[in-house]
Amino acid sequence: MWDERYAINEYVYGTRPNDFLREHFRNIPAGGDVLCLAEGEGRNAVFLAAQGYAVTAVDFSQQGKEKAEKLAASRGVKINYQLADLADYDPGENRWDAIVSIFCHLPPAARKRLHRLVLKALKPGGVFLLEAYTPEQLGRGTGGPPDAELMVTPDLLREELTGLQFRHLHELERNIIEGCGHTGVGAVTQLVASRRAASYSVSANRGHAAHRLRYVEAGGGQDDAGECRLCAGVLPADIDREKG
Repeated sequence: MWDERYAINEYVYGTRPNDFLREHFRNIPAGGDVLCLAEGEGRNAVFLAAQGYAVTAVDFSQQGKEKAEKLAASRGVKINYQLADLADYDPGENRWDAIVSIFCHLPPAARKRLHRLVLKALKPGGVFLLEAYTPEQLGRGTGGPPDAELMVTPDLLREELTGLQFRHLHELERNIIEGCGHTGVGAVTQLVASRRAASYSVSANRGHAAHRLRYVEAGGGQDDAGECRLCAGVLPADIDREKG
């Protein structure tokens, strides 16, 4: 189906990156290794490569691969494009600084499997960015699959991505103009989440309540003023800093 859809001169979803990705890609560590799922004709992978990332794209469409590589060449960048079916694709373990999923709509069993693998495939601190249609999109005629089972909601993502730290998770309507494939107001779920970078434990730290949590994996440490120099800026917002 996708080879047939992509077998035209025009880019079905355009050559510009997805707006959500363009707004949030700076959450990805600079120069990191990025995996783009269901990348199709390559617009998002090429954009990220142009920002200095080492990008691997995966999709099962040969036509998509050829158009993606053509787009990359026209922009003076390189991407690694792998032909694979996401239903049995293995992204590896502790491999990626970011995984990007833009309008990657899979059957429930394949999606749940892939999301389990995403948790393992991200490096500690790695980022998962996702935008997908919600069931509210059905009947709008502006893009997306025809089956609600292929769509996602925030609650579904919370359930399937347990173990990630959610930075941004919203369901909203927005105007989506991406080639002829997405052509108007759409109902979407947007996610930015990350794999926790480290574990934490209770530490006395000279009685300073705000610094009782010591960054264990880096070895802890205090300066002469009694301040834990590793706490600032690394503790998750949901950690109880007064605990202990």
